[in-house]
Amino acid sequence: MLSKHDSIQRDQLEMITLDQLVPPNHLVRKMEAAIDFTFIYDLVKDMYSEVGRPSIDPVILVKLTFIQYTFGIRSTRPQTATVCIGNDCNTWKYT
Repeated sequence: MLSKHDSIQRDQLEMITLDQLVPPNHLVRKMEAAIDFTFIYDLVKDMYSEVGRPSIDPVILVKLTFIQYTFGIRSTRPQTATVCIGNDCNTWKYT
């Protein structure tokens, strides 16, 4: 069947959340439910200054490292690309 590109479709916008992209039984959902990462704030609070530019949330840094180990991502460059470009399962609650 021959189909033609319809330029009207380019103007369509769809709003979705990261929560919608991850299947209900995916491993990252199970990790999020099983592990309370808030203890990290107490461990690192003395290492951060009260002045200066805002830092990256230390919980996010730990979660990114945890995902890197769990999914066998050996380098931070592909990990960053995975998170930023959108391997949907790895972006959930970690960006």
